[in-house]
Amino acid sequence: MPLRPALSAALGSAALLCAAVAPATAAPAAPSESVTVDPTGRLADDGTVTLSGTYTCTDATGPVFVSSSVSQDSPNYRHGVGGTMAVCDGAKHHWENTGKVTSEKLKTGAAHVEATIMELRPQGGLPLPSFHAVQQQDVTLKKG
Repeated sequence: MPLRPALSAALGSAALLCAAVAPATAAPAAPSESVTVDPTGRLADDGTVTLSGTYTCTDATGPVFVSSSVSQDSPNYRHGVGGTMAVCDGAKHHWENTGKVTSEKLKTGAAHVEATIMELRPQGGLPLPSFHAVQQQDVTLKKG
């Protein structure tokens, strides 16, 4: 199998695995690692959601991302809202993810956000997810 399709398949599998197991298997973050969520998110008329916050992480050996999801009426149904490449140098960085929600319309008001710092760490030739920090927080979605 050529490298690009194999890498795409591996990253897609890791993303699905992350979505399925992130809350249940994420270890507590080291004191030097954290992710925060700003108390207000933006919701455009076309369903585009923008979430933001800060993160700090260290000791990465593979690519690292800050991912986020939002739920509103049902905690069992979350909308993925983008992903941002992260730099794990021990410094505090800003993250902002934007994504368009198409399957179910969100509305302004109370919502619940989960943000995760996830690394694709090479293990045995396959990039597997390793979680640096997870934060869940209630936010307010405002027009914007």
